[in-house]
Amino acid sequence: MTTTVAAPWLLRAVRPLGGEPADLLLAGGRVAEVARAGGIAPTTAGVAGGNVLDADGLFALPGFVDLHTHLREPGREDAETVESGTRAAALGGYTTVFAMANTNPVADTAGVVEQVWRLGRSAGHCDVRPVGAVTVGLAGQRLAELGAMATSAAAVRVFSDDGHCVSDALLMRRALEYVKAFDGVIAQHAEEPRLTEGAQMNEGSCSARLGMTGWPAVAEEAIIARDALLAGHVGSRLHVCHVSTAGSVEIIRWAKAKGWRVSAEVTPHHLLLTDELAATYDPVYKVNPPLRTAEDVAALRAGLADGTIDAVATDHAPHAPQDKDTEWAAARPGMVGLQTALSVVIQTMVEPGLLDWAGVAERMSLAPARIGGLPDVPVDARSSMGVGAPANLTLFDPEARWVVDPAGLASRSRNTPYRGMTLPGQVHATFLAGRPTVLDGKIR
Repeated sequence: MTTTVAAPWLLRAVRPLGGEPADLLLAGGRVAEVARAGGIAPTTAGVAGGNVLDADGLFALPGFVDLHTHLREPGREDAETVESGTRAAALGGYTTVFAMANTNPVADTAGVVEQVWRLGRSAGHCDVRPVGAVTVGLAGQRLAELGAMATSAAAVRVFSDDGHCVSDALLMRRALEYVKAFDGVIAQHAEEPRLTEGAQMNEGSCSARLGMTGWPAVAEEAIIARDALLAGHVGSRLHVCHVSTAGSVEIIRWAKAKGWRVSAEVTPHHLLLTDELAATYDPVYKVNPPLRTAEDVAALRAGLADGTIDAVATDHAPHAPQDKDTEWAAARPGMVGLQTALSVVIQTMVEPGLLDWAGVAERMSLAPARIGGLPDVPVDARSSMGVGAPANLTLFDPEARWVVDPAGLASRSRNTPYRGMTLPGQVHATFLAGRPTVLDGKIR
């Protein structure tokens, strides 16, 4: 990523947090000035010719932060690369993504996380923060080099064996104790493996009707309850990945009421889609954790609205055609989601009145930034649009509607569950430290 200071940009008549139109001057990587629409002239602001964006009708939010992205590099560049994945991220309004550790080789050493970090800097489309593995090779047998990854150039603060649960309670306790020393966080893939052997979809009436082995809600909920107790005992930070059940929401609410340092995320697809889609036998709907019931979806939306669930995270999981376009049982679980996340949040949370735009900013930018240990995080949504705030911004048209075409996505993979759907809201521009990475909906 370039270290040069971006030239000043003037955003005219943009609507911060969906409020009244205003002019924003971006300079030195910061929001340098805010005035009523038409209040800042390019000549007085020192804006170079052409660096003026007419943003009339566009809303502005702080750049999105994704705690849960699979970039696949190194090892599975046929499915995704840091370059292609961060292009998709920027086009989706993201300025930072946390790259999960299940690469090949696994990101369980300082050398591998530094490689991913440097690839992100070279691509320049957004900030890439590597997630380190909790255990060596994701095998769940012994702790990885947590301290070495934390003190590396990548400065890792989030550790996860995502795709695998740290099912050994003693090992999980030791990991929580270790990262407490540098205020790191363990991000758990909550799945009791003995309860999900051979599972193909959510356990319930739909799985019984289809004759598929079910993935019970209790497999997730039991691990969350155990780990919340461990986090409370140790006094360390636990983050729960891709929460998917109503029971999980209740357990997290209970843990927070205890004052324990527990946070959680929900994916866009778990806010919208249900297990009934498995009846199509289309493997694009196969995901881990699986799509759940309509009752679970309602509980997840309510939990995100009231703050029990802190953040939206995409779990962007690209797969090559040979791994996804096959029979259901053999297909790899996962969906791409970076370019559709905002639209799904608008449809499921904003349009029904569950979140306002400040709430979207909190759950898609500020909360994930705090959980991930990013520096210089504004204290709230209003200050994220004020003078002195980092010039990481997403500009989008809330009234736009677009039809999802897998071939038009920037990812190397095409496994989107929204193929052919008309979704609301479209990103127009993304600014990273005051530099446009996307303008007019296209990569700069």
